Amino acid sequence: MIVEPQAVDFERPGVTHYQVAFPLDGTWGYSLVPLTVINGARVGNPNGVLVFGGTHGNEYEGQIAVKRLCRDLDPERLAGRVVLMPQLSESACRANTRVSPFDNVNMNRAFPGNPRGTLSYRISNFVTTRVFPLGRVVIDIHSGGREGAFPICTSFHPIPDPAQAAEIETVARLFDPPFLFIYSSAMASGLLTDEAEALGKISIGGEFGTGETADPAGIRHAYEGVWNVLRHYGLLAEPVRPIRPAGAPAPKLVAAAELSAYVPCPRDGVWEPLAELGAKVEPGDLLGRLHDFSDHAETPLEIRADRAGYLLMMHRSARPLKGQTLFVIAQEVVR
Repeated sequence: MIVEPQAVDFERPGVTHYQVAFPLDGTWGYSLVPLTVINGARVGNPNGVLVFGGTHGNEYEGQIAVKRLCRDLDPERLAGRVVLMPQLSESACRANTRVSPFDNVNMNRAFPGNPRGTLSYRISNFVTTRVFPLGRVVIDIHSGGREGAFPICTSFHPIPDPAQAAEIETVARLFDPPFLFIYSSAMASGLLTDEAEALGKISIGGEFGTGETADPAGIRHAYEGVWNVLRHYGLLAEPVRPIRPAGAPAPKLVAAAELSAYVPCPRDGVWEPLAELGAKVEPGDLLGRLHDFSDHAETPLEIRADRAGYLLMMHRSARPLKGQTLFVIAQEVVR
């Protein structure tokens, strides 16, 4: 069903699959953004769940997991509302790019949006004003694209409100990842999860793959994790289930909440990584080498760990640019 944004009926019983038509700028046509609304047959549960994939167009685990949910969730089994948007930046998803080709805007820097802005800002404004009010829980599924490689993790910011912070951590654990990653809110502005957090939502992100691939483990954690969220909040009358094999260790809570943990590449070059993602490292451990081929006899620049912790991110491409984040070491949170 193709509709204008104001025509989406979020109260319609059962399952409704929409393509929400946002007019393009400078040409006759639309970005048709997929949206599914599921209103369960059992009423009375106020804990709506909102799930987004494709916030960045070249990250596919979330797109696939959320599309599967659009087809697999049965309203007869549900109590409450689920809203699913598998390709939030639909134009970026079609182009296999991080940003929309129509306005060159990164959707995950566009919140809370602007109803009179370019395409990406109008879509984010629709989410902020029409979708966010419908849910308690907001899930934004990422996977690094071609920029960053991560071990599978759920992620969230430091939250000043202790009750909100505790509930967010509980939800992050429902995805049963190897790591729960507390990351700096100062790295960027305009994030979907930032806006949801500011509105008091239980808001998490996550990295479920890398390299513009469709990682089976990442898709499984994203897909089954959402099912666990629905179970935890009573939208499904069944117990939470583990996702990793029996005997897997509990998710490890780590934090890189300060900008100093996000180490920039000191110069252009060819990156040779030598450490495994998720590995425990100590200060001085060799993480990789940066090669300069203008003099092929030159000794490469060795990049070493500046602190102890877990290697939670490394630049994905072999050609990082000066200033791009090269690696992040997160430190375990001990309670």
